[in-house]
Amino acid sequence: MNRRNFIAFAGATIVVAGGVYYLSTDKKNFVRADIKDEWTGGISIKEDERTILQLASLAPSGHNTQPWFVKYIEPYHWIIGSDKSKWLLAVDPTQRETMLSIGAFLQNIEYAAGNFGYSCQFTVLATSNQDEDIAEVKFIKTYNSETFDIQKIKERRTIRSNYLADILKKEDVAYLTTDEYDFIRYIPNSAKEHQWLNEQTIEANRIQTCRDDAEKELAEWIRFSSKDAKVHCDGLTLASMEIEGIAAWYLRNFYGKADVMKNSFREKSVDSVIEQVSSSAGWLLITSKDNSVVTLLETGKRLQRLLLKIRERNIAIHPMTQILEEKATSQTIHSYIGVNDNVQFILRAGYVKSYPQPVSLRRPVNRFLRKI
Repeated sequence: MNRRNFIAFAGATIVVAGGVYYLSTDKKNFVRADIKDEWTGGISIKEDERTILQLASLAPSGHNTQPWFVKYIEPYHWIIGSDKSKWLLAVDPTQRETMLSIGAFLQNIEYAAGNFGYSCQFTVLATSNQDEDIAEVKFIKTYNSETFDIQKIKERRTIRSNYLADILKKEDVAYLTTDEYDFIRYIPNSAKEHQWLNEQTIEANRIQTCRDDAEKELAEWIRFSSKDAKVHCDGLTLASMEIEGIAAWYLRNFYGKADVMKNSFREKSVDSVIEQVSSSAGWLLITSKDNSVVTLLETGKRLQRLLLKIRERNIAIHPMTQILEEKATSQTIHSYIGVNDNVQFILRAGYVKSYPQPVSLRRPVNRFLRKI
């Protein structure tokens, strides 16, 4: 074999070896559509009950922890509970955000049930955010229930990037805040409060990424590999964080929990926040009169009602609540923004040119359904 043939042969060998290695790696982000229906029985429920629970589970939650479970008492009679193993103790030590997420879960139940001809009779059981049993729900068959387009529940998703800078149209703001004027406030990107919220969001993220407890908690909920995503069916996947292509391939195959604790990862996280807040139509604030369990649940329902309106107007919303999670920034928001009520959600908002399909994972129903 002469030198030229040897070089060609060696090059081909390297290419083949590289191809074999690539084929053995984690090549594709695991997304919601990849989750198989793994209903295994154990608890016998009606088909429409199961569908209602599937739709309910599409509610949003911090780090996509899905902090709910359902105790099955009998057909069309459940107790909605708070799963303590899903609490975010570092960034949500009072379980305020947990209750808000469960409120969104309840709103989905109500909408889905109405689509099947049921009205919901809710009874709040919890007296504190730390209670396990949150609410009892009974379904009553009715022939005049208000139907809801459940496709909106299926298609809801959080978009983090590619926001346009156009201010929200007055008619769109009016539509989003219909019957919610006292609780939803729009701050356009032309207002001075907008710049303050941008700066404080960046600062709150800097503070939070420097907290080892918060960063360790985040690491527990990031699903870098497709294997972990498939096993858990929750948490933050690369797809839900809008990381695709070569960057996603590298992270899937070479990153893990320990890397989240490194300074380079923390710095990159803050850089991403800076990039995100640099483009939007402004911020939406959702407030409440108090912090009682009943009020937090209703505020979570209010968020979900808002989120289910935005896609049809090509509006994206990205919850960025770090200002509320960090003491140094949460103490100044009321005086600077000029609100007296409790701020429960800080939502970055903006128009987008297109709406991608939802990719965030959800646990199958049998994983959060319990028999009493």
